[in-house]
Amino acid sequence: MQIDLLNDQGQSTSKVEAPDTVFARDYNEALVHQIVVAFQANARLGTRAQLDRAMVKHSTKKPWRQKGTGRARAGMTSSPLWRGGGRIFPNSPDENFTQKVNKKMYRAGMAAILSQLVREGRLSVVESLTVDSPKTKALAQKFKAMGCLDSVLVITHELADNLMLASRNLANVLVVEPRYADPLALVHYKKVLVTKGAMEQLKEMLS
Repeated sequence: MQIDLLNDQGQSTSKVEAPDTVFARDYNEALVHQIVVAFQANARLGTRAQLDRAMVKHSTKKPWRQKGTGRARAGMTSSPLWRGGGRIFPNSPDENFTQKVNKKMYRAGMAAILSQLVREGRLSVVESLTVDSPKTKALAQKFKAMGCLDSVLVITHELADNLMLASRNLANVLVVEPRYADPLALVHYKKVLVTKGAMEQLKEMLS
């Protein structure tokens, strides 16, 4: 398939050939949902910890005698049945939330997202995206001319220092190389700009 090739002013200058295997796949909602959830789960850290009945502060003294009180038997105050007692199955900091996704599934899911972005008109290809100096204002003007300043993901084949520094102060702009493009970012940002060189790299990675 062919996609419009834009210049720095957001004007279509020509067409660029895009592989159907990456930019013209059918949308698989279940697969896209799976890889997005897996990406979020794999980034999750097990930071919560709870105490079991051996860890809570308690006394080993028997609260009351075994018989004759009319109350239930109790051995110590660390019982999980008591308020302030330990948990039966406590959460630990080394809890593992990772989900495994096969490489073939991941590539197919990423290609499905990119294809859907093309169909919705949210993905554009640019010849290159560079700035002469690390000035946020200069880069913001380029995005404004393209109509994507409010939310844009830039996938560039080479992350130059000027481009990286100029984009840091833009709240809704993320500039990454193709290997760091993730499914969550592709779904989250309203507009995706892909340089011509990055498109070739995505073709090699996802075909």
